[in-house]
Amino acid sequence: MLGKIRKWFRRDDGAAAIEFSMLVFPYIMISLGIIELSLMMLTGSLLEGATNKASRLIKTGQIQKSESDHETMFRDALCDASTFLVKCEDMVVEVMPLNSYGDYTEAAYDADGNMQTTGFDAGGSNDKVLIRVSFRYEMITPVIGPLLNGPDGGTVFVSTIVIQSEPYEFQGA
Repeated sequence: MLGKIRKWFRRDDGAAAIEFSMLVFPYIMISLGIIELSLMMLTGSLLEGATNKASRLIKTGQIQKSESDHETMFRDALCDASTFLVKCEDMVVEVMPLNSYGDYTEAAYDADGNMQTTGFDAGGSNDKVLIRVSFRYEMITPVIGPLLNGPDGGTVFVSTIVIQSEPYEFQGA
């Protein structure tokens, strides 16, 4: 009888299945976390690139000389440059002229952590212009999001560019 009990404890049938069941959950969580972080960083990079591309319209004076709505034209350029992962309607845009580079101020945020805008004023020729675009990225996976970014599972990306517009208004000689 004692030999049968020892033999039963020495058996390793199904040990691989038990080990796999213990390791599959951490493996899936790590894999999902890597994918989620990759998508989050891709979104931040897309927002930065879209802001950089759209700011060229202000730098070259195309927005300032346009007859159409300046903010709509800027938002359209943002949306064209950020093709996926960034929802255009969720972007908060702030554009304002600065007297000098020392006039730069930090963005204001509400209680939920969303950026508050002071409006859209692209300035004029040869002006220093602050361009800020904010986007709240919501995690896709419901389990990983709160682990990485707190209870709401969202991260706010802010792309800030300060440029000096070109002297596009020329005097005739």
